[in-house]
Amino acid sequence: MSANSLTPTFKQEGMPSTPENNNHNNNKKVEPPKENGFWHKLFLGPGGAATLAGACEITIFHPFDTTAKRLMSHNARVVEGGVGQTLKNFNHVVFRKLEEEYAQKAAASGETKIKIPMLARVGHMYPGSLYAVLYKVLQRVIKFAGQPYMREYLYHYHGGWFLHVNPQHNPAKPSTTKENPKYLPGGKGGAMLEATAGCLVGVSEVILLPFDRMKVLYQTNRDQIKGMNLFQVLRQEGVRKLYAGTVTTAVRNAPGSFLLFGGAAFTKDYVFQLKNYSEATFLQNIIASTVGGCVGVICTSPMDVVKTRIQSQNIQSQRQLSGMQVLRETVKTEGFSAFYKGITPKLITSAPRLVFSYTMTQYFIKVLRGENKAK
Repeated sequence: MSANSLTPTFKQEGMPSTPENNNHNNNKKVEPPKENGFWHKLFLGPGGAATLAGACEITIFHPFDTTAKRLMSHNARVVEGGVGQTLKNFNHVVFRKLEEEYAQKAAASGETKIKIPMLARVGHMYPGSLYAVLYKVLQRVIKFAGQPYMREYLYHYHGGWFLHVNPQHNPAKPSTTKENPKYLPGGKGGAMLEATAGCLVGVSEVILLPFDRMKVLYQTNRDQIKGMNLFQVLRQEGVRKLYAGTVTTAVRNAPGSFLLFGGAAFTKDYVFQLKNYSEATFLQNIIASTVGGCVGVICTSPMDVVKTRIQSQNIQSQRQLSGMQVLRETVKTEGFSAFYKGITPKLITSAPRLVFSYTMTQYFIKVLRGENKAK
């Protein structure tokens, strides 16, 4: 009996079943369904979901980031006198440009009292939103997608530096042998491995600096770029201006990412006593990530202030202050407390941002893949 004789025949309506028709149907190949390609899976999966979640996150949390950046770039004291004076200074720093704009309008119309509509105040907190979304999404892809790959690389080729692996381990060969199976996040040395991988990936985020600088300029010094977009600035001022503060950013990102991933791993290891980090619950992941994020924010705040002040300089100016010059000038005129300006809104939003971004990313993955439709 031939293989073709096992193939079922399908009789077409209005056509008699003949040996010729049966042979034609028997020889017809049924093509398997095509698998979706990498880009299709990316855009209708984590990539597209992260973009939509990032846009939603900016809608809610961008005003907090704008507040922090304006406080960091302000060169005078904000906290002074009583609570009333401090709040007055705070309001002036956040809405100074808007107050100046409406003061000019009031003077032109002969009015003595400045009236700023609430809608104008809300809109004043969302400058550079497009660059914020681009930067946030790409940063997440690099940081949270790149860190596991870097962690696996370090484990495969340098596992002996972090974990108790085969004493005969050859650094030139992968450590995933019978004695050293595939790495499971956790265990002794796991926190240091996670932190080191995060540190190396964090430094690579400097490639996104043009988006970050455009965002900061729109938030703090919008008048100086006169409505120019990224490509206009690139054409007129060159790549170097957009990458101002590269060294400072790298110096900030390295310990920041080290503490973010290391703090989260430390919390899972020593607080929750997890032998395998992948067994952490949703709440444990949020708590651990919040601890790592807050520790990173506190320790890197001084460099973040220096970075923001470098990026908020007039991009068309020929003289750009370096990181050391900004550091010395800040200590001389404002004292060391200036290095913690804007830290409060960043700490306040650490946990809510993590919960929101994680939840929305998972939701949008289901929406894009059609998994939330009623069956």
